[in-house]
Amino acid sequence: MPKSKPSFSKYIRLFWILVSLPFIFVIFVLFLASKGYIGEELPTFEDLENPKSNLASEVLSNDMNVIGKYYIQNRTNVHYYDLSPNLVNALKATEDIRFENHSGIDLRGLIRVVFKAGSAGGGSTLTQQLAKNLFHEKPKSKMDRVIQKIQEWIISIQLERRYTKDEILAMYLNTVEFSSNAFGIKSATQTYFGKSPDQLNIQESAVLVGMLQAPTKFNPARNPKNSLARRNIVLSQMNKYNFINDHQYDSIKALPTKLKYQMEDHNFGLATYFREVLRTELLAWCKEHINNATGKPYNLYTDGLKIYTTINSKMQRYAEEAMREHMKEIQKKFNEHWKGKAQPWDEHPEIITDGMKKTDRYIAMKAAKASDKEIDKAFKKKVKMTIFTWNGEVDTTLSPLDSLIYYKKFLQCGFMSMDPISGAVRAWVGGNDYRYFKYDHVKEGKRQVGSTFKPFLYTLAMQEGYSPCYKIPNVRVTFDLPTGEQWSPVNSNAEYGGMLTLKEGLANSVNTISAYLMKQFGPQPMIDIARRMGITSPIDPVPAICLGTPDVSVYEMVGAYSTFANKGVWTQPAYLMRIEDKNGNVLQDFVPRKVEAINEETAYLMLNLMQGVVQFGTGARLRGQYKFSNAIAGKTGTTQNQSDGWFMGITPDLVSGCWVGAEDRIVHFRTTELGQGARTAMPIWALYMQKVYADKELNLSKREFTPPSEKLNVELNCDKYVQPGSSGGDAFDKDNF
Repeated sequence: MPKSKPSFSKYIRLFWILVSLPFIFVIFVLFLASKGYIGEELPTFEDLENPKSNLASEVLSNDMNVIGKYYIQNRTNVHYYDLSPNLVNALKATEDIRFENHSGIDLRGLIRVVFKAGSAGGGSTLTQQLAKNLFHEKPKSKMDRVIQKIQEWIISIQLERRYTKDEILAMYLNTVEFSSNAFGIKSATQTYFGKSPDQLNIQESAVLVGMLQAPTKFNPARNPKNSLARRNIVLSQMNKYNFINDHQYDSIKALPTKLKYQMEDHNFGLATYFREVLRTELLAWCKEHINNATGKPYNLYTDGLKIYTTINSKMQRYAEEAMREHMKEIQKKFNEHWKGKAQPWDEHPEIITDGMKKTDRYIAMKAAKASDKEIDKAFKKKVKMTIFTWNGEVDTTLSPLDSLIYYKKFLQCGFMSMDPISGAVRAWVGGNDYRYFKYDHVKEGKRQVGSTFKPFLYTLAMQEGYSPCYKIPNVRVTFDLPTGEQWSPVNSNAEYGGMLTLKEGLANSVNTISAYLMKQFGPQPMIDIARRMGITSPIDPVPAICLGTPDVSVYEMVGAYSTFANKGVWTQPAYLMRIEDKNGNVLQDFVPRKVEAINEETAYLMLNLMQGVVQFGTGARLRGQYKFSNAIAGKTGTTQNQSDGWFMGITPDLVSGCWVGAEDRIVHFRTTELGQGARTAMPIWALYMQKVYADKELNLSKREFTPPSEKLNVELNCDKYVQPGSSGGDAFDKDNF
């Protein structure tokens, strides 16, 4: 019998077996991967509900503007409703047009990739890309990547089950990198366009989506040609899938890319000095508070904390503008003042040598056992560098030694403004420019306060029954010191004789009047008053404190002066309102400490005394040159050799203080005319307040100071005041002089 032909159905079965085997194998591998038998352990349900990503902690102003971030990756999450429809359309058109129709894996796209051997793209859905971004590290081998791919399929399906399409899309945009230290769509839109994700137009959306393929290659700031070409490809995809029409496509692709590029960095933005001081305090807070989700202390750089502060972004901007405007001018005068003259370090070379020893270069060379000769040579070798000037950064060539000398010439500034009632700090300027001068002159820096310390002594006098109109002879007072020496303070104008009211004495900072009061009370009661009003810096109990010898911070001084405007209640300057976790749960509220430091009448009398400073004393330029007509109390201060200039200004709604001086006290103006606090510090306060009052949205009042609830027992009109003894001579114990 002839041999029978093999059945055709047998070949059909064989064909389907061969075809099915890969799919069976894949299913088997998927099963093993899902159970964790191969590859990394898959994320748990809790992991999927709380996907891990490094989230920047945000610092917010009281008017709800982000003024800074702390991060390892500059990433802040957004919700779907925070995204521009243009961005969503560009993303779908370019990365996953069937996003709304698949369940995490696009089989159509996968088959296309298989049959075209990868030439048609990777076939990954947005969900798969999200899974990759969230849960996988870089593979060590091709096999690792194969296994990861399989795991991504499983995770993608799980993500699709647990999240809506909108949530997945938002999560994806929160996880991607956009170069220039921008992670996530919110950081990217701020970095490249200076706006939020919901404000993106079509072409801006196309630029950012185009970057997803290769963030550095298509960076619009660094590679504009590549970016433009890629942007137009995205636009063509949007046109292909009818997200934009032909007319829109033709007109938009012809437009240039307009950037508002500023790479987010701690060195830039508002309140840089404040943010650095705050950072150190937040790190301490994190160590003491456990994140329940992780069981570990909070991480400032990755846990996405929301830090709400009292800083007002507009007032902060005005303070920084005022500082820059004045410091630019005063530095110009300072340079002209010293031009052609022997420099301070010529007589005091230790300024430079001590400065060298504090530099990173010197410390590193010493650690490497370099000789003094080698160090000296390195400091004299010229190198390319960028230096700070008040007209902008300048690229130049200087030796490190020349650079050190150059920066020693700069005057610095510390300024703080606060609400005296609530204690809320509204503005904080710790220096000229944080990029070049890292030291904070508001809270960290402490300098001799000069005559701004005298109000504590006058407060003591008011509390002990004196009045602003009380007259004191303008004569020198001598103190016997424990060393056996004698000390007799002199007036800056060397003028003596006659009688002066306390109001006149404080208004014109007459040292003999302060010396008289110190003779009556002694140092310790003055220190006690200062302590009750928030001064914590060390103070030696010596008579010289009546002239302002202690070193005190701007932060302390502004807090202390707020006592006068707050009816005798000292309120601790507060700049931290509350901390929330990434989900908006309040972790801690912060309430400032309040202390009744002096009585209400004393506080009001001191305001009256210090109003004299502005009416006819050392602060009179506020009325003349700056045209202020509202209620202002204040005090100027100038230390020995004009090393420090101060001004403390009080209005019913704001208390602000300013210090100006060089890093080294030996560097200063040589004359009081140029170096007094009324010239160096007070203009910053004046410029700031002009800007604040001009902003109607801030609604800062120009009301009078509120008098005490009970009637005053003191006459404030010195023209009506009659002191015992008429001439005043009988009112004084001459043995005290």
